Amino acid sequence: MGIFDLSALSTENWLMIIFAVLVLGFLAFDLGILHNKAEKTSTRSALFQTIFWVALSLSFGILIWFFDGDTPAIRSKNTIDYITAYLMEWALSVDNIFIILVILRYFKVDEKYYHKILFWGILGALVMRGTFITVAWQIVSHFHFILYIFGAILIGTGYKMLNEKEDNFDPAESPVLRFAKRFLPFTDENRNGQFVIRRNDGKRFFTPLFLVILLIETTDLIFALDSIPAVFAITQNPFIVYTSNVFAVMGLRAMFFLLADIMDKFRYLQRGLSFILMFIGSKMVLTLLNEPWAKSIVDIGFEIHIPAWLSLAVILVVLSGSILISLVTKESEE
Repeated sequence: MGIFDLSALSTENWLMIIFAVLVLGFLAFDLGILHNKAEKTSTRSALFQTIFWVALSLSFGILIWFFDGDTPAIRSKNTIDYITAYLMEWALSVDNIFIILVILRYFKVDEKYYHKILFWGILGALVMRGTFITVAWQIVSHFHFILYIFGAILIGTGYKMLNEKEDNFDPAESPVLRFAKRFLPFTDENRNGQFVIRRNDGKRFFTPLFLVILLIETTDLIFALDSIPAVFAITQNPFIVYTSNVFAVMGLRAMFFLLADIMDKFRYLQRGLSFILMFIGSKMVLTLLNEPWAKSIVDIGFEIHIPAWLSLAVILVVLSGSILISLVTKESEE
């Protein structure tokens, strides 16, 4: 037997290897070949890249359909959970795009540097989310009741989104920005898109682009506090949670360039997202009534079970409906 016994790898292990090769391979291709110099990304290129990442993400779902599970029923459930989690994260990423756009415009970043900033920002997001998912999974594994807390958080977040304005984010008010400016040496120079520069006296200074990355990473972490509990409310399978999250985040950069100039057209999308969060949170909280100790207090006489396909259907209907209503009302106003 060799050092590595490949026969001992499970099907899910193999899928994770395929997943890692795909993600790392396309990241290297993206940075080293496709965008190896600073230039503005065209809408046409963004469209093709968005289609590519959506197709790749759904193709991975097909692999899950054929291989991730010992029975057709398990494979079917894992596939529906993956697509539902992917759509959930993809939808929430649209709100993230708005925040990123506000940050870039606040710092007056040249559009030719957008890709570089988003590349490193998303790379950092992948690491942070991987860490967050691992920690969350360990907590859920040992303290199952945390899922009900996740559900309550989602309901609260959805309600807050329903009642807040989309343009209430102000980078100047960020405590992270104020902290960084107070304790780190900064310069107004960019020097061809560098994050850190060294002056003639040997001293290092951080550039405004570093602040942009810092704000994008911290705001993504805040978004992860909403999106990852939402995915755990759909499935507790860490493989499904992480792969769906990563594929959605990987497509975020291309989607940003595709939607940046038309974000104002989706005026009702935030309301749709708030409804989805409240639905997923309510689904999780209601299953609390299935717990033995809860039945001893309130016994409704039956088990509450909302199937995965119904969650997927609700997300699809609400997303498509909010986008359609946004476009129709926009056209009627014009």
